[in-house]
Amino acid sequence: MPPIRIVLCRPSHPGNIGSAARAMKAMGLTDLRLVTPERYPAKEAQWMATNAGDVLDGAKVHQTLNEAISDCVAAFALSARPREWSPQVLDVRNAAARAVEMNDKVAFVFGNEAAGLTNDEMFACQYLVHIPANPEFSSLNLAQAVQVVAYEVRMSVDVAMPFARVEKRATVDDLEGLYSHLEEAATKSGFMAPNSRLRERWRRLFSRVPAFEREEVNILRGLLKALLHERKE
Repeated sequence: MPPIRIVLCRPSHPGNIGSAARAMKAMGLTDLRLVTPERYPAKEAQWMATNAGDVLDGAKVHQTLNEAISDCVAAFALSARPREWSPQVLDVRNAAARAVEMNDKVAFVFGNEAAGLTNDEMFACQYLVHIPANPEFSSLNLAQAVQVVAYEVRMSVDVAMPFARVEKRATVDDLEGLYSHLEEAATKSGFMAPNSRLRERWRRLFSRVPAFEREEVNILRGLLKALLHERKE
């Protein structure tokens, strides 16, 4: 099983955390991350986890989504609602297949039960994932959504032939550094106004690349650094 991570952002019901852990363990996943849960640890989580208490015990709590996915090479945001300027959109089956093919640390990111993911959380990810459902009633419980994703990952592991592992693949943290560097260069050159929506566009552009090597990111950042230095002179 590849190192697939499940990230729950701001979960409000500890029972859903436990149920998500149970769904994960049943499909062979163990890496659970929680971003600012409203109530955790909690007995309800242990009750609902049944025999998946070890997944809960190993869960890590983070203060931000970026912290939870910084060492991942890609993050897949789950949302039932299409968003303007959203990253590349995949259905859950294709998303699971792509995640397994990467054969590296990737994260599936789920939002709060009531509000889902914020725009900032979604833009921190490279892919937007939807679960095809009844258009008149498409809402799934958080743990149910985790179960669907975990099942599709399991099925993809059973049938997919993974791509060769990219040597020193760029992480989400590496890409965030590149985006910040791009923003600095674009703003200082006058090409982009502060707070321009071009930031979302280049995130979308880079999300279409299946995998960046860390060296490739360093080359781009080296070019930006040289251009900024030349401008100072």
